Amino acid sequence: MKLSEIKKHLETLEAVNFMLPDGSFVPEYFHVTEVGLITKHFIDCGGTVRKETVVNFQLWDANDYDHRLKPEKLLSIIGLSEKVLGIQDYEIEVEYQNITIGKYDLGFNGENFQLINKQTACLAQEQCGIPSGQQKSSASESNPTNPNSCTPGGGCC
Repeated sequence: MKLSEIKKHLETLEAVNFMLPDGSFVPEYFHVTEVGLITKHFIDCGGTVRKETVVNFQLWDANDYDHRLKPEKLLSIIGLSEKVLGIQDYEIEVEYQNITIGKYDLGFNGENFQLINKQTACLAQEQCGIPSGQQKSSASESNPTNPNSCTPGGGCC
């Protein structure tokens, strides 16, 4: 979801709720502790230089159980961030503390914002010997004994 889309949704909502991938919700007394601009400049295992930029929201909950972030307040925080940081209409990435800091894409189901699990991927599959459509969908499915898999020490990088 892009920044312009969350702003459009916030204008129509009475409450801001974030649903986790397992269907549970971030506690309703959460805070948005950071809105930032993150740029990742990197080279993939095939040697292609890439640059990705996202707007980052960090969610956090404390023990202030009466706290509620209203849509108007979040719109105000976003507006200040756009003005001060020069943020443009990039995709949104959400950070939320779980076992470790989780990073999520953001969706909307018509009522609640949805935190969507991010996945790692090999961006140079053709150079790593991975046939199209054969990439593993999760780390638990990886096979380190497969010489065609793109893994640390696998020889493709």
